[in-house]
Amino acid sequence: MAEVNAWLWWQNALEGNIGPIHDGDPQQGYYRTRFKDKPWEPVAIWFEDGKWHAMRGDHQVDASDIWTWCCRNPITYEAYNKAIEGAGWDDEPEAPAIGHNLPTDPFEALQVEFAAEREQAEAFMKKPITTQAEADRAAIWSKRLSTIAKKATDLHKVEKQPHLDAGRNVDNKWRDLKEEPDALSKKLKRHMDAFLQEEARKERERQAAARAEADRIQREADAARVAAEKAAAKNDNDAASIAAQNNAIAEAERLAQQAAQAERDAQARNASAGRTGAKVSLRTFVFAEITDFDALLLALRDRVEIKEVVETLANRAARSGVELAGMAIRSEQRAA
Repeated sequence: MAEVNAWLWWQNALEGNIGPIHDGDPQQGYYRTRFKDKPWEPVAIWFEDGKWHAMRGDHQVDASDIWTWCCRNPITYEAYNKAIEGAGWDDEPEAPAIGHNLPTDPFEALQVEFAAEREQAEAFMKKPITTQAEADRAAIWSKRLSTIAKKATDLHKVEKQPHLDAGRNVDNKWRDLKEEPDALSKKLKRHMDAFLQEEARKERERQAAARAEADRIQREADAARVAAEKAAAKNDNDAASIAAQNNAIAEAERLAQQAAQAERDAQARNASAGRTGAKVSLRTFVFAEITDFDALLLALRDRVEIKEVVETLANRAARSGVELAGMAIRSEQRAA
């Protein structure tokens, strides 16, 4: 009878041909397994003296129990021996030497853990990756660092949550008392718009009439000034002439004062309501009315904000497989 190769399943698995796998049906060979986010542990499974045996690290375990946890991770005998001797794995970065005396504060402990990982990772990245084992180490390092980031995110959320809850309670307490009076205040102002706009229309009519009157009086004042200057130029010394000169000068001064007052009356007066400290008046609010969207978009196309929005929408279309005019769908492979 041909001798049965007890190592055949494991040898095939090393070549990438894993299977078939059945619960409680272990296969002789060398494997590895690990608990979530923990280091790999070497596993040896063999059949001897009519029964199955298994070792997980330096602990004896039940072969049937460990089988389904390690069967998809076959390793070479050399890798098994190296791990047993404490030399680690070729495809996994060394654990940072931070010891067991970590700070009790979770934030400080995570800082220490990250500092150690960063030091080793930055040293590793000073040289290019040239082997599969180095690429595997980089991938595992990336995972360890993302795990630190997730821990930090979770711890941050836990620490911040009571403050968020307290802030939300304060916001809820004051929200209605802040928003409802403000909304009613604005509603009252909108209620005044029609009245104040009508008052502004009347003011424009009054101002136009006052301007016309101010111009008329100014013309009379100019004419009186010219007449006073002519009277003064005659140099007549008789009483009648002197009286006429004085009257002309007085009339010119009176009309000049009247013209100045008319000028002041012609100034615009803004329609308003209320009193000092609570006055409401018409104000001019400038806004854009879009009359030609395409022309406006063309005028704004060089603005950074527009480019960012367009790029966001284009990327969204590309991910959906929609190729719009003016764009092409491209792809590149990046480590993720």
